[in-house]
Order: sequence, then C-alpha cells, then structure tokens
Amino acid sequence: MNASPPSRPTAFPAEATVLLLPGPAGAIELACALPEPGTARAGTAVICHPHPLQGGTMHNKVVTIIERALRELGLATVRFNFRGVGASEGSYDEGNGESDDLAAIVGWVREVRPDDVVWLAGFSFGSYVALRNAQRLDAAVLVTVAPPVGRWDFSQITLPECPWLVVQGEEDEVVDPAAVFDWIDTLAEPPQLVRMPETGHFFHRRLMDLRGLLKNALQSHLPPAA
Repeated sequence: MNASPPSRPTAFPAEATVLLLPGPAGAIELACALPEPGTARAGTAVICHPHPLQGGTMHNKVVTIIERALRELGLATVRFNFRGVGASEGSYDEGNGESDDLAAIVGWVREVRPDDVVWLAGFSFGSYVALRNAQRLDAAVLVTVAPPVGRWDFSQITLPECPWLVVQGEEDEVVDPAAVFDWIDTLAEPPQLVRMPETGHFFHRRLMDLRGLLKNALQSHLPPAA
C-alpha cells in the first residue's frame, strides 16, 4: 500500500530541519535553514546537487559549503534531493523532471516567504539545472559551480539577466575547464568568472577557499536586511 502524499508545508521552518514537499513526481525531500538572528536578508537560496546517477545528493560537500556560505551571508537556504534521490520519489529524468522539481521548490518558497527574492545555486549537474531555469524562475542571483559544459547542451539555454557567478577549478577532472572558459568567451554578456587554480571537481582541500570566495564575490548582490 502506498503511503499518503505529504501535506504542503504552510510555513518556512523556524529551525533547521528536513521535510517533505509534494512535487510533480511525488514527495520531494528538502533541508531548510535560516541565518543567524540579526544577519537575515530578504532572500532565500535554493541549491541544486550533482548528478543523481553518479552519487549526487543534497548532502554533497560542495553543496553544503555553498549552503553554508549563502546562509552566512544572511539568506535562508533550501537544499533538496532531485526525484529518485534519498526520500524524493520518482526517477531520474535527464534534467527535465529535475527542472520541474526545482520549479516546485521555488514556487513553495515564494508562497511561504513572499517578501524574499530567490537566488538559485548549483554544483555540477545541479548548476546546469539551475542555469537552464534561472530566467523562467526569475532568479535574483545565479551561482553555478563547475557547470558541466560539454557534458550537457548549453547552446539552447535562455541565459539569465540577473547577476551570475561562475566558479571553476582549473584542474577539474570531470568538467573540462577549457570548455567552460571557451563557452563563457562566446557569451555576449558573460557572467562573473572566478577561476580556482590547483582545484579539482570536488574542491578537495579547497572547500573553505570556496566558501570565502563565494561570500566575497556575492556580497555586493545581497538583498536588504529582512
């Protein structure tokens, strides 16, 4: 017998917690957190994880360091598992269903935090999903870490008009750094690019550097105090 679907949470949790949200393919598992009192800004960041079929989850270390940096900047944060990952129902859908999952999360955030702007962020496959949806979901800021240019079709994506940061390790063994840099060079309005030397795809021994880099690069885009 199938379990009953989760009810739609009517408020953003007042403390860090994991909950289930009804989504297009069934339940979506998400983790919500708030910044320290007194630091809060009128914004919520939704963060997308790496490839579901390659071990990617919302608990990935790069995803959690992105979350930490954005929360320390004063944003509320939401990490979530794409369909078929963790307690999220459904199955992998080549980035299409995952885009619907992201849209469902953003829709809920706007219901429960109506005064907030929404930032989108992602790592690897998650950055592809965030990028391809940033314009249609009206993201206020976009953060893409190690976008998988060459592994996915970036040519048909409607690029965002909001501030957009790309962080790319120069020794990435999964995503070809040259492909990322060459692609950015073709864009009429390129994003802010930060190249991290001596850095591989998973930012081993560079996670704290990534945290500081994100906080410095994004400081000027912060929404007003909540």
